[in-house]
Amino acid sequence: MGKPTGFIEYKRQNAQYRDPLERIQDWKEISNLLPESSLRQQAARCMDCGVPFCQNGSHIGGMSTGCPIFNLIPEWNELVYRGNWKEAYERLSKTNPFPEFTGRACPAPCEAGCVASLYESSVTIKNIEWAIIEKAFEEGWVKPQIPKMRTGIKIAVVGSGPAGLACAYELNQYGHSVTVFERSDRVGGLLTYGIPKMKIEQSVIDRRIRVMEESGISFLTNVEVGKDYPIEKLQKEFDAVILCTGATIPRDLEVDGRNLKGIHFAMDFLHANTKSMLDSNFKNGQYISAEGKDVVVIGGGDTAVDCIATALRQNCKSVVQFDIYPKRPTERTPDNPWPQYPMVYKLDYGQEEAKAKFGNDPRLFATSALEFIGDEQGQLTAVKSVGMKTIINEKGEKIREPIPNTEKTIPAQLVLLAIGFEGPERELFDQLNIEVKGLRNSRTFQTAVENVFVAGDARRGQSLIVWAIQEGKEAAKSCHEYVINKVNLPI
Repeated sequence: MGKPTGFIEYKRQNAQYRDPLERIQDWKEISNLLPESSLRQQAARCMDCGVPFCQNGSHIGGMSTGCPIFNLIPEWNELVYRGNWKEAYERLSKTNPFPEFTGRACPAPCEAGCVASLYESSVTIKNIEWAIIEKAFEEGWVKPQIPKMRTGIKIAVVGSGPAGLACAYELNQYGHSVTVFERSDRVGGLLTYGIPKMKIEQSVIDRRIRVMEESGISFLTNVEVGKDYPIEKLQKEFDAVILCTGATIPRDLEVDGRNLKGIHFAMDFLHANTKSMLDSNFKNGQYISAEGKDVVVIGGGDTAVDCIATALRQNCKSVVQFDIYPKRPTERTPDNPWPQYPMVYKLDYGQEEAKAKFGNDPRLFATSALEFIGDEQGQLTAVKSVGMKTIINEKGEKIREPIPNTEKTIPAQLVLLAIGFEGPERELFDQLNIEVKGLRNSRTFQTAVENVFVAGDARRGQSLIVWAIQEGKEAAKSCHEYVINKVNLPI
């Protein structure tokens, strides 16, 4: 624990967010860490709770609560409070290979399970985690982790997102030779092209990849397994293959006018924006621009918020977000008790920025798109919306129905669909004769093909960055046990 009375003496203090109107002028990180003295005070708020729900990831009430990576949170909070930063880093590194990613982009289900929230508010676990790893890089404590011996076993990891990187990191520690295949031109998957740079700057990702390369991990970019590199060749050249290809098939919205020009999937918008920025600082013009346009973002999750924030930085004329859920209460309701994830009203960073620029929360709650409207040239001009009500049927299923006479017409020249993902792209799985539907049920992460494993969103469906990292770690352990038994190596 931290200071015995810390949670009483000190109020919660988040990282210092830059002024919204200032930060939408650039692509730099949206927040800065508190001074060290303040961070130690925040760590002091960690209680001597009997059951630390913060460090045990689970699903309660259909939502994640607690840390899926099983971070030893009270222990490194104690060490930070006492100023023992190096020991805190060593303790954090026992469970989390990439605290710089989770400390920035994770929605912090650990804080949802924090016992201190029952008294006043949760400990700023996510910020402290971020501070620990930044201190470690600053002081030179983060060094290549080169295994003492090599097993001679070669393993291929397909995909370099959070799950793939975690897989590669763990397998390398076991002494295996790991090659990561990435079809994009840069390593990182979702970290590079799915999460905007104001949340994770590219230098943060590149810094970690350099450490992994120095640890002995090989990365091959612009190589799509199954197309550029036949899967049969991969299986022949490697002792095992782990598929960490993500859940990249976007969910579509089938309404009238869907084929109009100006309607795009969110990830196409975010990917093109980031690639153009990294390639040419937008000089090549190879991106979907929101400049001067009325933008409608359809969807209520993190990706929708990232679209709002990106459109604002592109100087959109206006932005509206359709959220299918009703506006949430400001405090927990009786059917959403601790330690469930708190389903309460809040402004995420992009919504805060939109409110600062345009004067109001951009969301229209309990709202869906009814029709896309265009001109004679087939160009989108507006979206017709409708209010929605949710009915629970006798089976406990949620049924959403439109509310009569609630239609509105909202100007729009750009619509971004951020309503989730169907699952992984099937071509590679079809080449291996692997049925995608049953992947989530595999506790060993092994597929029907003996030497092929699967992890991350490709296995469990669209999820959080922390679940992807834990999936990668567990799949690596399972794969390790498989290959050493196959060649009769001692564990």
